[in-house]
Amino acid sequence: MDTGNIIPIIAALFAGGLLTWFVARLFSKARYKKMLKEADRETDVLKKNKMLEVKEKFIQLKAELEKQVAARNAKIQSSEVKLKQRDALITQKQEELQRKNVEIDAIKENLTTQLAVVAKKQQDLEKLRQSEIERIEAISGMSAKEAKDRLVESLKDEAKADASTFINDIMEEAKMTANIEAKKIVVQSIQRVATETAIENSVTVFPIESDEMKGRIIGREGRNIRALESATGIEIIVDDTPEAIVLSGFDPVRREIARLALHQLVQDGRIHPARIEEVVGKVRKQVEEEIIETGKRTVIDLGVNGLHPDLIRMVGKMKYRSSYGQNLLQHARETANLCAIMASELGLNPKKARRAGLLHDIGKVPDEEPELPHAILGMKLCEKYKEKADICNAVGSHHDEIEMQTMIAPIVQVCDAISGARPGARREIVEAYIKRLNDLEELAMSYPGVVNTYAIQAGRELRVIVGADKIEDKDVESLSNEIAKKIQDEMTYPGQVKITVIRETRAVSYAK
Repeated sequence: MDTGNIIPIIAALFAGGLLTWFVARLFSKARYKKMLKEADRETDVLKKNKMLEVKEKFIQLKAELEKQVAARNAKIQSSEVKLKQRDALITQKQEELQRKNVEIDAIKENLTTQLAVVAKKQQDLEKLRQSEIERIEAISGMSAKEAKDRLVESLKDEAKADASTFINDIMEEAKMTANIEAKKIVVQSIQRVATETAIENSVTVFPIESDEMKGRIIGREGRNIRALESATGIEIIVDDTPEAIVLSGFDPVRREIARLALHQLVQDGRIHPARIEEVVGKVRKQVEEEIIETGKRTVIDLGVNGLHPDLIRMVGKMKYRSSYGQNLLQHARETANLCAIMASELGLNPKKARRAGLLHDIGKVPDEEPELPHAILGMKLCEKYKEKADICNAVGSHHDEIEMQTMIAPIVQVCDAISGARPGARREIVEAYIKRLNDLEELAMSYPGVVNTYAIQAGRELRVIVGADKIEDKDVESLSNEIAKKIQDEMTYPGQVKITVIRETRAVSYAK
């Protein structure tokens, strides 16, 4: 291609590009102006919308403020009305007070006038009384002091009689109330406890089928019976009683071991010293296990927790002990239940009371028997096995060997007496029973004026006959109290003794 042709082409291209640039620029300016106009128009629309929103909010806020102002104005008006009413009420009360003050002043003046009249009348009455006294003295021939002394003496005698009657009435009412409340608690306690009474003696009768077996038990030259006595510590009495052997001993555990050992030996048929020792050893182990099991079952039944194993074992040993024919374990269970019930009735801790009631006779079944009262020994055992102080005190004081320091102690003492004193619970030796009755009658006979005494109801009531010419009615109550106090201080007896003093006058004549 020619150089001369290239230059015009380049010039034409340059001119075309320049023209294109110029046209594009014109178009872009026009579009820019159009965009500016649209933007201005949108801005105006947004400004108008915002102004409308602001006006709406302003109107809304203005309405709310007007409502608040109206409500506040209403409250202020209500307060003003109330204040006006209160001011009116205060004004009314002030007027009433002023009126009452006026009335009070008038009443005061009236009272002053009446008091002056009364004072004048009293003076007149005093003068009249003095003149009457002088007139009576002149008529009677006695001074007023002498007449007063006589009147005082007569009133003294009358007051003594009235006071004695009043005291007797109060005492009777107090006794009636106390008896009712005490009986209520005791009856409620006894009502919830129903146990059987087991009677045990110091001997156990072992039945034998034939005299041949009795001879085999005795053995050649008595070696078997000697071996059995040596192994068990029980005296075995073989006499002419048919089909029976008597086991005698004061330790019921040993008697039970001897009975069970004899039962096994008789069933087995092999009876000789070596076999006797073997069987007695096995039975002793079985009885010891049964004692522990009985103790565990007892404390579980009664809900007594945390008891030392040695104390549990002693509780089990109670099963084989008796007191006046009453089984000791049954007595302890009775006492424990009664203590818990009575403590609940009195608002005390029933668990502590039940625990103390169960352990109160633990001193009767120790492994070693020192020369101490069973209550003191039981307290020392409880202290040894870390029982609480109130439990130890209740155990040690239930027979008054030591002073009672807690509310549980008298409950244990009372429930022990209830369990032992109910009919059928215990048996008493006849000699001791008769001696107690005689002592009761002799004690009452020692008082002056007593004619006869009669101990009745198994020694639970004492009737005292006094001479009508020696003791007056007003002294009967005091005599009954004195006899009761002396019996309580000097004698030992189960339960309680009722003292009845009888004074009567008999007039006998004959028609002929």
